[in-house]
Amino acid sequence: MQVEFILLILSLLFFVSIFADKIGYKYGVPALLLFLVVGMVFGSHGLGAVWGGGIEIETGSAQAISTLAMCIILFTGGMETKLSDIKSVLAPGVTLATVGVLITCVVTGVIIYFIFGWLSAITTISIWMALLMAATMSSTDSASVFSILRTNGIGLKHNLRPLLELESGANDPMAYVLTTTLISIVVGMESTATGGTGIQALPIIQTIVVQLVMGAVLGMAFGRGLVMLMRRVKLGNEALYPIMVLTACIFIFSVTYYLQGNTYLAVYVGGLIIGNNKFARKRQTQSFFSGLTWLSQLVMFLMLGLMVKPAEFFDYHVWLPCLIISIVMVLISRPIAVYLCMLPFRQYRQRDKLMLSWVGLKGAVPIIFAILCKSYGVPGADMIFNIVFLCTIVSLLVQGTTLTLVAKKLNLATEPQESRVLEYFDIDLPDEIQSSASEREVSEDMLEKGNTLRDIKLPPHTLVVMVRRNEDFFVPTGQSELQKGDQLLVITDQDAKKAYQQMTDEAEEDAQWREAMRKKHQERWLRATAWMRKKN
Repeated sequence: MQVEFILLILSLLFFVSIFADKIGYKYGVPALLLFLVVGMVFGSHGLGAVWGGGIEIETGSAQAISTLAMCIILFTGGMETKLSDIKSVLAPGVTLATVGVLITCVVTGVIIYFIFGWLSAITTISIWMALLMAATMSSTDSASVFSILRTNGIGLKHNLRPLLELESGANDPMAYVLTTTLISIVVGMESTATGGTGIQALPIIQTIVVQLVMGAVLGMAFGRGLVMLMRRVKLGNEALYPIMVLTACIFIFSVTYYLQGNTYLAVYVGGLIIGNNKFARKRQTQSFFSGLTWLSQLVMFLMLGLMVKPAEFFDYHVWLPCLIISIVMVLISRPIAVYLCMLPFRQYRQRDKLMLSWVGLKGAVPIIFAILCKSYGVPGADMIFNIVFLCTIVSLLVQGTTLTLVAKKLNLATEPQESRVLEYFDIDLPDEIQSSASEREVSEDMLEKGNTLRDIKLPPHTLVVMVRRNEDFFVPTGQSELQKGDQLLVITDQDAKKAYQQMTDEAEEDAQWREAMRKKHQERWLRATAWMRKKN
């Protein structure tokens, strides 16, 4: 196949996927699911089979591409996570990302073992194979959560959004450790059956501990080292600063691998350290990684879609276990893990735990781990891949599309958060200033009480620092006259904004409680009145 033809097909796939993202945003369908569908349609086992072509991806190439993509996604997730936001949710977030993943794996694995024992007509698997299948799906996927929460601007009360983002970004390392450990156990069992040395528990436990510790330490060390380097070295071309950070991301991943650390954990921690420190051209770097992350997600999900064989999904050996496992993970495993992990944290209420239980989104990570099983030659890896892939689609369809609805039903949804991406004002703001910059367009409603700046209504503790009118910019005063369509650059103090939002939330909850008590007393009065009438 000619290179030009491959590039043409890839460019068309990218165009279709980009517009699929716009369609998904409009109708509430996760864009990542649409990327998967595009890949499935144009793969060699989809429409590609009609004309005898299509793009085929080998397991080795898929593992290499997905590893690089996940490296970039986790690094960007760390960069975009503010320590000030997650400080209050650090303990529950880390608990969910470690103990929660382990509980989900064990509960799901045991149930999968009994499910396949009950469905013995389909196939039988060992307890280790069942745990391995559960481990591949035990984490909440960061790409899915970041995509849905940040793209749709979903706001959640009680600090649930930073908790979910911290958990989804930090739980992949634990799932990776469990998956690789169980792969070694399953392969070791095969080796034992053919005359190998068998399974040794102590080296496996030591490997897990060393990987986690080394991953965290190396991520912190290399992250701090890069920040110091960026502060001291002045490059001749500002476009090289994002390239340097990207190179550092790949360097952290590679060196951690050879030093026997957890590569995913090191990359996430490294991004966390870098993103929470000042360095030259930081905003351009973050913008670069934001676009690169979307490209990585697009490539990864397209590639995974190209790999699957849709015809195999109609086999009851695949869809029946998948349906049962999906129900188990959504309604049993994830809720059990959340409720057990949240026991020490009494500030979270019943509806908070229900929301945390529902946002157990799956995405590319389980499929990548399933590819890892295939590359290591795990028996039954094709069955694991098909079941994991179908479970991921079910999760995105059921949980991803209903996330906003569930948040509203539980009275946890807030107004969509304003985007911090500046489209009309290209300026740098100091990180140490606890404020956020956003843009507002002057509307007719804002000019009802007058057309000067002091007449318009703005949220508390908000300052207008610049006005854009057509192609002209000016710094306003209270007497500056505004026109419909003017773009305002506003800065809102975050501490005041959070305090105001908390006060508003508490007032709303108090009003709802009073209304519920009023209805309750009214019902009691009606029952008492009815009883008195009956007696008389």
